[in-house]
Amino acid sequence: MGAIFSAVLLGTLVLLLLAAGVQDVTTREIGNGRNAAIALLAPAWWWAQGLPLWPDIGIQIGCAAGAFALFAGAFALGQMGGGDVKLIGAVALWLPLLAMARMLVWMALLGGVLTVAMLIHARLRRRPPRSIEVPYGVAIVVATLIALREPILNRFG
Repeated sequence: MGAIFSAVLLGTLVLLLLAAGVQDVTTREIGNGRNAAIALLAPAWWWAQGLPLWPDIGIQIGCAAGAFALFAGAFALGQMGGGDVKLIGAVALWLPLLAMARMLVWMALLGGVLTVAMLIHARLRRRPPRSIEVPYGVAIVVATLIALREPILNRFG
């Protein structure tokens, strides 16, 4: 029963992530409802995984708070959208510390590739580069899916 519940939670997380990515591409926003659902499902994930309150859940919450604070700074500087910041914080509640670090590296790499691709596309369409709004949620979603594959999904393989 525990494996089924874990699989349902992971499936729900993946669907919410994909919906967030699609929403970011189409509207350049990630809704608070999606981010809240991801965050609010994390305690069910912790319970399904049998994480102890201390130190594991404390580390998850601390990591999420730290990630949120770091990227809130990027938001304050106009470098990232608020939905992106909330999505990173919500995802951090799910990922173990090492997986979260991997996710952030992948996010940075994929975000850079996405930005360059959009700049090239804008140049080819002869638009000024400052009009580009990068759907960074796509990089966050793909990076999270890559990070999930290793420590979490391999348990079921």
